Amino acid sequence: MTLDRLVDVTPRDFDELMHWFPDAASVESWGGPGFRYPFTRNTFIADCRWPHVEARVLKHGDTMLAFGQFYERHRRINLARLAVNPARRNEGLCGRLVRFLLAESRHHIDRTEYSLFVYRDNAPALRCYQAAGFAITDYPAGDLLADRCYYLTRPLD
Repeated sequence: MTLDRLVDVTPRDFDELMHWFPDAASVESWGGPGFRYPFTRNTFIADCRWPHVEARVLKHGDTMLAFGQFYERHRRINLARLAVNPARRNEGLCGRLVRFLLAESRHHIDRTEYSLFVYRDNAPALRCYQAAGFAITDYPAGDLLADRCYYLTRPLD
């Protein structure tokens, strides 16, 4: 039996990931307003800030189920650019990805809280993050998109 596992992203994983975002709206919702569209392989990887930002993929065998990143922001471990394979949505993979990233990120960044941003119109993602213990928190001072995104935090276990 093959178990799901979180592994370091490879350049080949980006090739598949690019196909998950077919239009400018999906790219902005996932990558933020500074993420270029249309993109090339090089601009996509550059806009993901890889390899400078930690990136992981959730895989089952050779199938890429989900993607996520983490880095330090506002003195918290910030989860970013979380995405589930469109062909595998509504299978609980968002929650699984978040749990794996929470466990993995604490080995790389020494902080006592996690954070993430989510667009206000992304109700499925918001439900997933709240189910994982995140709560809407006051937006960090000076951050962009406060009128379009929620800022969520949760303590380390």
